[in-house]
Amino acid sequence: MLQVYLDPATINSRKVLAGLELLGMPYEIKHVNYFTGAHKQPDYLAINPNGRLPAAKDGDFALWESDAILQYAADLSGSDKHYPKDLRKRADVNRWLLWEVSAWQPSCYTFFIENAVKPLMGAPPDKALLEKEAPNWRQLAGILDARLAKSKWLAGEEVTIADIAVAAPMHVHKRQGLPLDEFPNLRRWMGEIEKLPCWRKTQGAVEAALQPH
Repeated sequence: MLQVYLDPATINSRKVLAGLELLGMPYEIKHVNYFTGAHKQPDYLAINPNGRLPAAKDGDFALWESDAILQYAADLSGSDKHYPKDLRKRADVNRWLLWEVSAWQPSCYTFFIENAVKPLMGAPPDKALLEKEAPNWRQLAGILDARLAKSKWLAGEEVTIADIAVAAPMHVHKRQGLPLDEFPNLRRWMGEIEKLPCWRKTQGAVEAALQPH
């Protein structure tokens, strides 16, 4: 069974939890408390020297990077339903995974920290930082909105790990204050994500983790 080291409050931990549920991959959670800095302690650093969440272990094989964990789990499951083996379809999914890490998540993360995490720590959001990031976020959201005008899911008519990966940075979009109403296709898609059993099953852990500390 795959062991996953994570805290449901973090974006990438939520990504892995919901992704593993989508894939039907059995897993065991090893909770690593983000708010107490447990991910910076020696026992966790021995698994992931980057000191970032999440990480996974399959026997003596340790793996970090959330998208790599999902790709590995998808292939391990033996099914290509949510991570197609067809070369072009897989390249399309990989395109969105890489875009999410390089562009989308950093932008969403600003809103996550300022509007969702800082209030839990009793700190005010940096309004100037939010205002500076807003145009970039809207530009990226427009790319998603245009893509989702053409199909139900990011890589076509079937949900894939790309959908979970790209949704994860918005996983508490109301707390984040993301203006989804400006992007109807993106809003529709996020609504579909939130109906998925894999997403609904992992929502409770997220809400519990985001209680005031």
